[in-house]
Amino acid sequence: MALNASRNDLASGALFVALGGYFALEALKYDFGTPFRMGPGFMPVVLGGVLVALGVAVAATGIGKPDAEAAPAWPWRGIALVLGTILFFAATIRGLGFIPVVLIAGFATALSSSRNSMLAALVVSAGLCVLCLLIFKVGLGLQLPLFGPWLRF
Repeated sequence: MALNASRNDLASGALFVALGGYFALEALKYDFGTPFRMGPGFMPVVLGGVLVALGVAVAATGIGKPDAEAAPAWPWRGIALVLGTILFFAATIRGLGFIPVVLIAGFATALSSSRNSMLAALVVSAGLCVLCLLIFKVGLGLQLPLFGPWLRF
């Protein structure tokens, strides 16, 4: 008799368990401390353990659930735009400055979903830029120029 299990849930759970276990084991190299005097290894071990527990829970929900007939196609457009945006942000933040990079990155990331229109992507991008300015420049005092040296004429 074959076991009914969702491969997606089992794979996701296994990934959580592997990552959580890796980080928890690596953090054991640091001083653990006690709950009242935490060492540098305390939180990574605890969070790694929580991730392992979540992975077991996700995998357990997949047992007994039939696997989907046909898996949907991979969203290559979204994957490429999100990964490309991360690389773009890292490569241009110092040269273009905070505002242009957040606007462009927000716009490209919003377009990664086929459900968003150009107008929706512009609105999301502008809202994200305002929110990031308030959080990082005003709230945290991040020392990045609003417009970088590549845009100064």
